[in-house]
Amino acid sequence: MGSTAHTGLPAAAPQSPATAGTLGGAVFALVLVVGLILLLSKLARRMPGLGVAGANPALRIVGSLALGPRDRLVVVEVGDTQLLLGVGAGGTRTLHTLDQPLPAAAAKSPPAFAQLLAQHFGKKP
Repeated sequence: MGSTAHTGLPAAAPQSPATAGTLGGAVFALVLVVGLILLLSKLARRMPGLGVAGANPALRIVGSLALGPRDRLVVVEVGDTQLLLGVGAGGTRTLHTLDQPLPAAAAKSPPAFAQLLAQHFGKKP
């Protein structure tokens, strides 16, 4: 038995350039999908009725106060009427309809982040 046994399997073929083609196709598909997502998000921003840009100008949040981690009081202006709403984990409820609108001083915007940071570290803005 001096001869070697032949297994019948062909010798290992060198790697073909087909693996480079599948990698290029995967990268192309990924770029195509990301581009499609960006295009659709740009179109969604321009469509009326979607997102914040399409918000109803007759509704406005006048002010809010956090009562806890999930509960807050919110004053909402609907046309000429202001409503006091309780917002929490159990939902939203109308607590009171204000006879007199809140003064303009109560509707001022919150301080800027830089001011809050300066106050936290004890520096004057």
